[in-house]
Amino acid sequence: MSSTINKIYNPENIEHKWYQYWLENKFFASKKDETKEPFTIVIPPPNVTGVLHMGHILNNTIQDILTRKARMEGKNACWVPGTDHASIATEAKVVKMLKDKGIKKSDIGREEFLKHAWEWKEKYGGIILNQLQKLGASCDWDRTAFTMDEPRSEAVIDMFIHLYEKGYVYRGLRMINWDPEAKTVLSGEEVIYKEVNSKLYFVKYKLVGSEEFIPVATVRPETILGDTAVCVNPKDERYKHLVGKKVIVPIINREVPIIADDYVSIDFGTGALKITPAHDINDYEIGKKHQLEVIDTIAEDGTMSLACAIEKYIGKDRFVVRKEIAKDLEENGLLIKIEDYKNQVGTSERTGAVIEPKLSEQWFLKMKELCQPALENVLNDNIQFHPPSFKNMYKSWIENIQDWNISRQLWWGHRIPAYYLPNGEIIVAKNKEEALLKANKGLKHVDGWILAAERGNISHEDIPTLYTEADLKQDEDVLDTWASSWLWPISVFDKEELDYYYPTSVLVTGFDIIFFWVMRMIIAGYELKGEKPFQHVYFTGMVRDKLRRKMSKSLGNSPDVFKLMQKYGTDGMRYGIMASSAAGNDIIFDTDVPKSQKPEDIAEFEKQEPDSKICETGRNFANKIWNAFRLVKSWEVDETLPNKNQVAIHWFRAKLDQVLIEVENQFAQFRLSEAITNVYKLIWDEFCSNYLEIIKPDYDQQAQKSLPIDKPTLVATLAFFDELMRLLHPFMPFITEDVWQNLAERKTGESICMAPYPKAQSYDNQIIAEAEQIFEVIQNINNIRNEKQLKKSLILDLFFQSENKELYQTKFAIAIQKLAKIGNIQLTAQKPERAVSFVVKNAEFFVPLSTEIIDVEEEKAKILKEIDYLKGFKESVLKKLSNEKFVANAKPEVVASERQKLADAEAKIATLEEALKVV
Repeated sequence: MSSTINKIYNPENIEHKWYQYWLENKFFASKKDETKEPFTIVIPPPNVTGVLHMGHILNNTIQDILTRKARMEGKNACWVPGTDHASIATEAKVVKMLKDKGIKKSDIGREEFLKHAWEWKEKYGGIILNQLQKLGASCDWDRTAFTMDEPRSEAVIDMFIHLYEKGYVYRGLRMINWDPEAKTVLSGEEVIYKEVNSKLYFVKYKLVGSEEFIPVATVRPETILGDTAVCVNPKDERYKHLVGKKVIVPIINREVPIIADDYVSIDFGTGALKITPAHDINDYEIGKKHQLEVIDTIAEDGTMSLACAIEKYIGKDRFVVRKEIAKDLEENGLLIKIEDYKNQVGTSERTGAVIEPKLSEQWFLKMKELCQPALENVLNDNIQFHPPSFKNMYKSWIENIQDWNISRQLWWGHRIPAYYLPNGEIIVAKNKEEALLKANKGLKHVDGWILAAERGNISHEDIPTLYTEADLKQDEDVLDTWASSWLWPISVFDKEELDYYYPTSVLVTGFDIIFFWVMRMIIAGYELKGEKPFQHVYFTGMVRDKLRRKMSKSLGNSPDVFKLMQKYGTDGMRYGIMASSAAGNDIIFDTDVPKSQKPEDIAEFEKQEPDSKICETGRNFANKIWNAFRLVKSWEVDETLPNKNQVAIHWFRAKLDQVLIEVENQFAQFRLSEAITNVYKLIWDEFCSNYLEIIKPDYDQQAQKSLPIDKPTLVATLAFFDELMRLLHPFMPFITEDVWQNLAERKTGESICMAPYPKAQSYDNQIIAEAEQIFEVIQNINNIRNEKQLKKSLILDLFFQSENKELYQTKFAIAIQKLAKIGNIQLTAQKPERAVSFVVKNAEFFVPLSTEIIDVEEEKAKILKEIDYLKGFKESVLKKLSNEKFVANAKPEVVASERQKLADAEAKIATLEEALKVV
């Protein structure tokens, strides 16, 4: 064996080496090439604020597997990396950074703030992409894109203008979801509803000029200050005589009407509803219908605004005021009672703040019409979902879709290309120069008009107004982040190459953004290109801890992925995450979790080295491959030796082809977890444990080395090893590259990355079936060894009765002898004395165990002890079954289970008594 091959596999030594080699040789680069079939994947752009976590590991490992396989198949594989500008998350980071320096965002203005934001992005924004290289991601890094770089920004602005000019984009006053912490509007899909324990306050609304009152229940007493009516059901006998009269709003003492509307449920609460049009979507709709005043009493930061009109509440947080108003109601005799109440409260997906419904003028995108091709082409499988069950979720979203609120009250993002003229007219244009040209209807000067007026041909009033840039005021808002990333499969390619790479081949993403991103990319694809953006969508599940909780920073249950890679090797971790994940199903990852969610317990947990059994299996797999590689490379060839391993070679060739076909089918169905498990079993069980053990030369104890091997066997074995490494490479790229490079002499610039992916040939089913029988025979013999506690080195004899003498005595004799430590294999007419027997298919086998091999008395004592135990167990079960009360009252399945226990015990006793006769 070459002295350059390390005795122990050390992933840390080889991972950086081979990744740099791949980069230096531009193996991941892709250029338009009409002679090659493209295979295209665009990375779901991680937030520029992000760092690598288990969700990224899963998603990007899958993308890398698919890309590497396609590249090896000769396709022009193009995996485009990039990051998302993440408006809310990034702005929050920059605001915090400035705050730590004593700088307020509002004090420095938009331009200065954006300078800080870009500086922050340049400093921290590429971290996650660098981390992906550690994972082995085979992206074309020269194509790295950012959703706010120039080409992407231009595409976003062009799309806005395109949709505006087609009448899909409009500006309107609507009830929206306001995030008081981020100080921006959110779409309905960015609101997470949580069940909370609240209080339900029952409040008196007195009739004007009377002590009579209507009881009203509310969970939000702070909004009482914005009430403009009390509403009842017109059919409610309790209140119908009061409709048209007025009540006094508590605390604020505002007189408001009692109105009637079928929306109010007679049976819910008190049957009377306070109407606050500014702070509830349903109240707003009732307010519009009944032409009620809208009083917005809560400011953008979640404090009470000037409109609440009571000085002691102004500027205080809404939740503080909730408690104060409850106390004031009680002191004024207006609080009837308080009840505990569970309700759903909307929170911001990004900041966790409780959402405030607010009336606001925003930009919206009409969705109903745009959605039709997106729905049709998923339902007809033109775009295929994996697993297909997600089509139902997708269909439900689209059928209930609302117009998309696309504006956000932030500075970091794509500024809306809308300009306002002094007269309120809106001009939508690519930039200020173009907006000015549109505002002036294409006129650059009015000299001719002035001359005509001076000549009296027209009046001076007819001279057009010529606006200047100073007259144009651009909209302050930016677009929703998703309004840029929905163009991602289109915007990452240059115009001249777009038709080559688009539609992309596969999108790999989490099911949680099926509406945010997947649907919107499909809409954009059909609107701009008239074509789907991708052929397949592979939905990953949620990565959860062993307690089945979603991994998150707040729970502290997400392992440090770099510690996992350091401990188990990147290949080991890739194996671990893939072996755990079936498409669409949640992944239960087996690392430990903190003792509690206390900060000190989370901090202590983060210091610990992560422990994962499934990643350990991956590391052990890499070690198994390395040791097999060292074994094969240690063999010396004797060209004079005959090849005695034709059967083993023929069998493994057939087995390899069988698995190649299975794996190809699993790839086609995106069952990658099954594929890696299949490859693992092929290499570990069939190649290492069976094939290599069969063909391995005997060990010369005197010379302390293996005897030579014949050349045909070694050539075939090296070819198998090469093919297995190419099969495994997409899953575990580092170990396979290192082994492949050392299996044979390689030229400079060669890599397994570019080597052909194995293709299955037709194979011999019969030899696979025969080998399975042989391995079952071997397993039975080894079971006897274990049961009788025989030494592994002890050579046993094997007798058999079968019509197929040649199969056992000739064809697979070497396999049986080597894997089961068998000496003679003999056909026999009768059962030998003192032999343990077993049956495989239609053949019976006998392993003689003479008194020289086993201690007869000890064996008898062991069997008798087991029989005694089983008889005692049998009696306890019989006693239970003879109890009529137990049989009558126990569940049928419990009684059936007890009867099965009895039958099993009787069968074991009979087997042991039979064994006792032959000892």
